[in-house]
Parts: sequence; C-alpha cells; structure tokens
Amino acid sequence: MPTAVTSTRLAIALTTALLLAACSGQDSSHSAAEGEAQAAKSSSAGLPDGRIAVGEQLANAKGKATGQSCIDCHGPDGNAPIDAAYPKLGGQYADYIAHALQQYRKGERQHALMTPQATGLSDQDIADLAAFFASRPTQLRDLHGVH
Repeated sequence: MPTAVTSTRLAIALTTALLLAACSGQDSSHSAAEGEAQAAKSSSAGLPDGRIAVGEQLANAKGKATGQSCIDCHGPDGNAPIDAAYPKLGGQYADYIAHALQQYRKGERQHALMTPQATGLSDQDIADLAAFFASRPTQLRDLHGVH
C-alpha cells in the first residue's frame, strides 16, 4: 500500500516528467529523421544530443564497476527488469533518464548497483543511453485508476 510520502513523490515525478515533455519544444511536423534526432536531444539535462545507436552499444556493454550491463538488469528494450523494484526504461522520457543518471553519477541518488555504474559515465554516455532507452517501445502506464 503506497504511503502518503510515496504518493507525493510519485506525483512530483510525474508532474516533472509532464513539464519536461511540454517544454521540450518538439514540433510534430518534422520528418522521421528529424523527429528521431529531436527526440534524442536532452533539453533540460544540459547534455549533448544523444545517439541512439551508440546508446544501444553502451546499454549492452558490461560496466567495469559491477560487471553488469544496463540490459542485464532492465532487459533488452528496458522493459524486462530482473527485479520488480527496478524501473522499466523503455519509452521513458530521455530527460528523466538523463537526470537520474546524472544524480547517480554525482552521488545525489543512491543505489548499490546504479551509483557505481553511473560514476564513470561521461555526459555523452548519459545522453546516448537516455536516447536509446527513450527510443524503445514503452510498457509504461499512467496512474489512471490506481488508488
């Protein structure tokens, strides 16, 4: 059963994600290639443009800190976490993923595996990983009907 604190934090996270999406300035009249390039940008994280193909390579690479890759824990498209407590990343906003990775890298967000994994990531690595997972099919759902 979610607590009031958990519900409040979730509401804040969802509101932030919606605001980030609204402020991204994406124009739906772009061509498919322009749309992919625009989707790969991280507007609020202050990072370079993300490269989806490079992000896929990084997601499959074993990290030096833990010997795990992103897909080992989150699944090939980010939709099959090995633990129910791990988030689904497929289709998540690139900004959200980028901000989370930046927080892990800085030690502002803690997790036994993610903090050491993110410590060695460059800004470009974070942008690439965020672009890759954002480009994947999503299994995310909203909280409609959740009590």
